[in-house]
Amino acid sequence: MGYFMDWLTIVVIGLLAVMTPGPNLAITIRNSLFFSRKAGIYTAVGLATGNLIHATYCLIGIGVLITQSILLFNTLKWLGAIFLLYIGYKSLRAKPYSEQQVLENSRHVMTPLTAFRNGFLTNLLNPKVALFFLALFTQIIQPNTPQLIQALYGLTMVSLEFTWFTLVSLLISQDFIRKPFMSISHWVERITGAVLIGLGLRLLFLKRN
Repeated sequence: MGYFMDWLTIVVIGLLAVMTPGPNLAITIRNSLFFSRKAGIYTAVGLATGNLIHATYCLIGIGVLITQSILLFNTLKWLGAIFLLYIGYKSLRAKPYSEQQVLENSRHVMTPLTAFRNGFLTNLLNPKVALFFLALFTQIIQPNTPQLIQALYGLTMVSLEFTWFTLVSLLISQDFIRKPFMSISHWVERITGAVLIGLGLRLLFLKRN
């Protein structure tokens, strides 16, 4: 019963975490709205894979090293910020659709690998995620917690990440939502770019504590 309650706690806290607006949501909306549903889903796969990496190194004890090392923490922080700034800058340069593109309801193409990489790097290079996993697992997991149970906790976080952002992608990529944005998509993408840049700048000033 104790492990079940701990798992339930992880589910509730994990849901609140993945549903909180941030870089993961911004990149999923961007790729789903301006590229395709497939791109959005592959972005969700990348985000979930990032969660898998975070969960793994926190469970084996490396998470403490990352959060306690100024060099490692700042390196992760700067790489994450630079990536968000880069994606944001590309979005700011979005150009209007031509009249023909609007009539054809067409859009740019994003390969599955690019979408996966967007999601994976956005999550992996965010030290806030490392801090979250470390704080959550140190509160829930005890020295005598079986490794199988620990793995279940980690996979739960991965599943929550994938499920939530896949649902976001499926919703955002619906024609009744996406079509109205076609004629003003460049402005919406520029706003999204500004949000990503803001999140990147915010990440630059993130403190370990």
